[in-house]
Amino acid sequence: MSDRTVERVFREASGRIVAALATRFRDLALAEDAFADSCVRALEVWGEQGVPDDPPAWLYQVAVRAALDAIRRRQTRERYAPQLAADIAESSSDDAEWNVIPDERLRLIFVCCHPAVAVDARAALTLRLVCGLPTLDIARAFLVPETTLAQRIVRAKRKIADAGVPFEVPGPEFWPERLDAVLSTLEVAYAKAHEDASGGGPHATYAAEVIELTRLLTELLPTNADVLALAATARFAEARRPSRVDSSGMMVPLTDQDPNLWDRKLIADGSGLLDRAVAVDSERPRVVQARIHGLWCSRRSLLEAPPWRALLALYDVLLSLRDDPIVRLNRTVVVAEILGVEAAIEEAERLDASALMDFLPYHAVCADLYRRSGRQAEARIAYDNALRLVETSAERSWLLRQQATVRRN
Repeated sequence: MSDRTVERVFREASGRIVAALATRFRDLALAEDAFADSCVRALEVWGEQGVPDDPPAWLYQVAVRAALDAIRRRQTRERYAPQLAADIAESSSDDAEWNVIPDERLRLIFVCCHPAVAVDARAALTLRLVCGLPTLDIARAFLVPETTLAQRIVRAKRKIADAGVPFEVPGPEFWPERLDAVLSTLEVAYAKAHEDASGGGPHATYAAEVIELTRLLTELLPTNADVLALAATARFAEARRPSRVDSSGMMVPLTDQDPNLWDRKLIADGSGLLDRAVAVDSERPRVVQARIHGLWCSRRSLLEAPPWRALLALYDVLLSLRDDPIVRLNRTVVVAEILGVEAAIEEAERLDASALMDFLPYHAVCADLYRRSGRQAEARIAYDNALRLVETSAERSWLLRQQATVRRN
């Protein structure tokens, strides 16, 4: 197993393992330290003995032992004595315990979104601990400086420890105060998976996990419009994955994707969830977002033009409900098709460029608009900015091809 593959195993397993450890030992710092110890041990052992059949299960069991050793070193054996013997026995068992870990992940999401944690830190803390996202990626998703985001996470972890937050899914009466942060976490996690069209990047596994976690949430909250809408959006977006790259591995823009390749089962599932969400509350922002995705998925072939006017109408509704830079940026793409490229450029140039400086889609949209308007110098700068931020091969290939057309003109 190459170093890169080992790193990927660590990254993909981190969220579930930390979630399980934190739930078992009621200590976030201990969970993170124990997982780090297990990774160090893996590097030592796997190189000599080979990789185990189930690397995540191996990491989890070693992390449990590391956590128990840490507890002993704290000289609190008496406090943990009732559970200690059972934990030692379980940690040496076979891989059966690993089967319950995905459920623990949802539990830790609810823990991290506790009202004791500041509102602006809940989703960020969850993305760092449960999803294992780097702080820089989370900061870019929330359009804040990395140092600011890091401070929020540190304060949030301290607050959970100081407040003695219980590591359990709260009763249904407490869900409303946490739900928005839970859903925001899942939105960002899926966005990280979706930004890689090829599905082969470090965050690719988030897609399937968000599909599963939203399924669980729809069972817990079957009449909540936001939950149903997010579940629908994830299914609509994931249904389009088969058409998102061409035979050379280059990204295919949404307007050029072949609807015949889309997963009709996922689209049908998303449509059913959306119908239920609309019946509850058709004007929740997440419901409107799901309706936008549903409109795209209503296309049946490339011969059928995208429903630009209906899309613009929905974006206008969404802006009236939630006016933020990302919604406005997405709307400019539709404005270009209805009102023309120059009108879209005017919209884009009214956005706060400083806040969006590290947001890849902003530079990609501006580059395309400038290219189409013949503003070559500005297009080249925008493409350079986009390429500075892109981390995935399919998107990089597409940006380089577009940039090459500017330089030839």
